[in-house]
Amino acid sequence: MKVPFVDLVSQYQGIRNQILPVIENIMGNAQFIMGEDVTLFEQEFAEFCTTKFAIGVDSGTSALELALRAFDIGTGDEVITVANTFIATALAISSTGATPVLVDINPETYNIDVEKIEGAISEQTRVIMPVHLYGQPADMDAILAIAKEHNLLVIEDACQAHGAKYRNLSVGSIGHAAAFSFYPGKNLGAFGDGGMVVTNDPQIADKLKLLRDYGQKEKYHHLIKGYNRRLDTLQAGVLRTKLRYLNEWNESRRRHASRYNELLQDSKATLPVNADFAEYVYHLFVIRIQHRNEILTYLQQNGISVGIHYPIPIHLQPAYADLGYQEGDFPVTEQYANEILSLPMFPELNDDQINYVTSILKEFK
Repeated sequence: MKVPFVDLVSQYQGIRNQILPVIENIMGNAQFIMGEDVTLFEQEFAEFCTTKFAIGVDSGTSALELALRAFDIGTGDEVITVANTFIATALAISSTGATPVLVDINPETYNIDVEKIEGAISEQTRVIMPVHLYGQPADMDAILAIAKEHNLLVIEDACQAHGAKYRNLSVGSIGHAAAFSFYPGKNLGAFGDGGMVVTNDPQIADKLKLLRDYGQKEKYHHLIKGYNRRLDTLQAGVLRTKLRYLNEWNESRRRHASRYNELLQDSKATLPVNADFAEYVYHLFVIRIQHRNEILTYLQQNGISVGIHYPIPIHLQPAYADLGYQEGDFPVTEQYANEILSLPMFPELNDDQINYVTSILKEFK
């Protein structure tokens, strides 16, 4: 049996009849930049996140960067985030001129260890940027309490957590702003790159609209130095259509995770922990296991596509040698980087595929 890591073809085939008329309409109107579907998708995604505003941009990385810029974060500022995340989190901070300050992860949830945050705060700290890793919300009450005590902003990296909830609050609605990615493999994925910033602050929303579109409120009238970071109308049309299915798809992911957990109970794998405050949406299903690299090869030899998210922590990347961190600075992150393994996870996954993946995993000697 062949089991893909993600099956975007099956997803497309399931909604093809809804997607094609949307694309045809946009092509027929030739509204390729800032067309009506962008505005409508922003309204619908804001409603989905229970926020007042949503501003579409060209990628999740841009969403993170522009969210920071909208709050005037830049050179001389520090932003606290987590060592175990995709490098885009750190790159967005660096792009503003600010410095990423890293914190180790909670051993159970793999999200930022809230007990380590205060030790990372300095006079230059302006923002805490928690990452809702793999689709599980970070401990936002604790983070907000620390931020309030030290007069810091909280900007959520929700790029893997579309539809996740923290104590019944939608991820993205909890901090001062939040960033989402619509990379094709995400729970809500475009047919290319795309991103979104959500916020309840009208002034920040207005500034984001300027930042993404050359700093102009009307054509050729540039109020600030902006960028070309707009969400394409075609992608917005696709995302509007797919948004209608997102809750259903997330529920499928939770069912698949439950079956994985059931079948792997008697295995040697350490299974993901669903925190009691979190409604997990399982962008990824990540286990930890000894002899990870050998098992990865064995699964691949048996037709199973798997991944590692992420094999090299931020502080050990050559690109961030200038931060001055050393091996051993974040021991939980470093240990887990050698043990984590992402199993196939997508809404269209079926029981036979899950049965096969778990049986091959358990037969490895």
